[in-house]
Amino acid sequence: MVQLSPDTRLEGWDGCSGYHFTDSIIYGFSHTHLSGTGIPDYCDILLMPGTGPVLFHNGADGQPGYRSPFRKETEKAEPGYYAVHLDGPDVQVELTATERTGFHRYVFEKADTAHILLDLTHRDRLRADSMRVVSDTEIEGFRVSNAWAREQHVYFVARFSKPFFKTIQDSLPKAAFLFDLAGADTLLVKVGISAVDIEGARKNLDAELPGWDFEAIRKQASDKWETQLSKVKAVGDEETKTIFYTALYHNSVVPNIFSDVDGRYRGLDRQIHTAGDHPQYTVFSIWDTYRATHPLYTILEVDRSNDFIHSFLRHHEQGGELPVWELAGNETYCMIGYHSVSVIADAYLKGIRDFDAEKALEAMLAISRQDKFGKKAYMDWGFIPSDVEGESVSKTLEYAYDDWCIAQMAKAMGKEDVYAEYLRRAQSYKNLYDPDTRFMRARNRHRWAKPFDPSEVNFNYTEANAWQYSFYVPQDVDGWKDLLGGQDKLSDFLDDLFSADSKTTGREQSDITGLIGQYAHGNEPSHHMAYLYNYDGAAWKTQERVWEIMSTLYHNAPDGLSGNEDCGQMSAWYVFSAMGFYPVCPGSGEYALGAPKLREATLNLENGKTFTVKTTGQGKGTPYIQSVRLNGQPHMKSFIRHEDIVAGGLLEFEVGEEPNLGWGSQPGDRPQSRIGEHLITPLPAFPRAIAPSTTRIPSPSTAPRGMRSSTTPSTARSPRLRLP
Repeated sequence: MVQLSPDTRLEGWDGCSGYHFTDSIIYGFSHTHLSGTGIPDYCDILLMPGTGPVLFHNGADGQPGYRSPFRKETEKAEPGYYAVHLDGPDVQVELTATERTGFHRYVFEKADTAHILLDLTHRDRLRADSMRVVSDTEIEGFRVSNAWAREQHVYFVARFSKPFFKTIQDSLPKAAFLFDLAGADTLLVKVGISAVDIEGARKNLDAELPGWDFEAIRKQASDKWETQLSKVKAVGDEETKTIFYTALYHNSVVPNIFSDVDGRYRGLDRQIHTAGDHPQYTVFSIWDTYRATHPLYTILEVDRSNDFIHSFLRHHEQGGELPVWELAGNETYCMIGYHSVSVIADAYLKGIRDFDAEKALEAMLAISRQDKFGKKAYMDWGFIPSDVEGESVSKTLEYAYDDWCIAQMAKAMGKEDVYAEYLRRAQSYKNLYDPDTRFMRARNRHRWAKPFDPSEVNFNYTEANAWQYSFYVPQDVDGWKDLLGGQDKLSDFLDDLFSADSKTTGREQSDITGLIGQYAHGNEPSHHMAYLYNYDGAAWKTQERVWEIMSTLYHNAPDGLSGNEDCGQMSAWYVFSAMGFYPVCPGSGEYALGAPKLREATLNLENGKTFTVKTTGQGKGTPYIQSVRLNGQPHMKSFIRHEDIVAGGLLEFEVGEEPNLGWGSQPGDRPQSRIGEHLITPLPAFPRAIAPSTTRIPSPSTAPRGMRSSTTPSTARSPRLRLP
């Protein structure tokens, strides 16, 4: 629930998480932060130590204020701990945390008096607030704010290790608490937060941080992180290990606990509920994380995967739909698809089933049948016409994949009628495939939308163009290959993708980054593409491209990612790929094999077993698989299955400088991806352009370009940020 860290930036694309590495000033230390999102929020309950006159202005406009300069060389950060020296007030700051509390240690080097400023106006717009002095060592209050989460509640109780002798309060909800100090004196502050009420914050503080031993809490946090990161024991060169464990850390920061120690949480319906045996979680960036982050959780976080699905189902109970992009008990409707169904089906089909499957399937069907975001047109036409809904191509393709997930879970549950219906829906991609160009194209009813340029970024696609969405058929790669023309045609198309001119046309979209040709690793729709060569028997090309992406688009540096972290997805791609496999199609139970970057990786599973991946022959130019053995037996298949991993065992790669063209090349050795029954006939499309439709799609907002947007039904989305 708490991510206590410094805030150096108040707004803008680069300030979404509150901190930017290039900044040289700190506004204070707040208790909640997001992880690499495209929209800013959080940064709640800001504390700032100070000396001298109390200044309530933050100084952002260059006027005198409470912000302070700092030097980068004084910063220290590790999991569970942060330290910095504030040059303005001459204060050494250290921070650590428990799950629901933040712990501050301030050492005032020379001051006889000092103050701690609390700013409840920091960052997003206040809807309501309160601040009350309980005693000379305790304060309490709350803030209700409106930003990306339209109604976010944060209640707090803060306690000081020394009594304050005076309170100075601004006309705004800001206050300073003054302390008598001796030279080089230390002041500790501990803060409990809750989304429920002040008593919830107090219970969290009493339960998790009853004493004042900062070093003990710091060690406790460090030990918990050591346990978490030890779920994978990685062996490799220091550069690769650093990138790998940084990525694993990113995958462990979110989702966040949202229920208090007594199990209470604030629901989507704004009422207070009790979670029971499965804690409530928040921060579900599912359009991003269903691809690899949640599949990684099905290996390393089985218990939490059940918790996440319980959180989804409560969301459905309280709001009538599964989460799309949930934040602090709010639905933001950011991004597209209904990918909660992918997370649920993938878990269920892997045997993670500590939830009510009937209720889950009911929720999955309910969100797929809504009259929202073009779904009615999708059901009526078998695709979304471009004059009905913005981003029609991307939505059609992603709905089709989600429907395949529903079909697979229904089949496993014996629901043959649902299986048949949704397997037909899962083939809707066929209605957008243009055989003349090979691309997935927008259709205005019966005709292709023209003019057409596959490099053009427009509102028919989500943060992408036709190049970056035409490869999105993970549920039926073999059926799509048939449309392309059969054997080798997919490999040819992929070659064209990676070798195309990287220039895009149309509107600016800063999410399209990390380009290799028109492949854009800096945004999620491209993440599975390099692994598609395996499905065409050209596994060596997957190895070549995956190695290139890991080597050129991930670095041990502050700007070491090619795009938004997006709550772990950018890092999950690396965690999987560095170990040598990747979930191209969550729900299939298969992982395509690639080019391992680590020499060895041992997964310590929750069932008590271990799965180890070992690689021999590695060097700078050795991405190519020569042979593979699984549990000592030769393995010619270019994929492994989930049950291979969770059963425990040993996967061995031998790699070299030259490709082995035969390995993984035979039809039976490729990943399986074909819809073979309940087939549909694609709807014909006429080639001639039509007159402009009289149906008007609302224009996008003039939000800052490149920032993730929240959508509302039947509107075109802006570049990534349109605040509600």
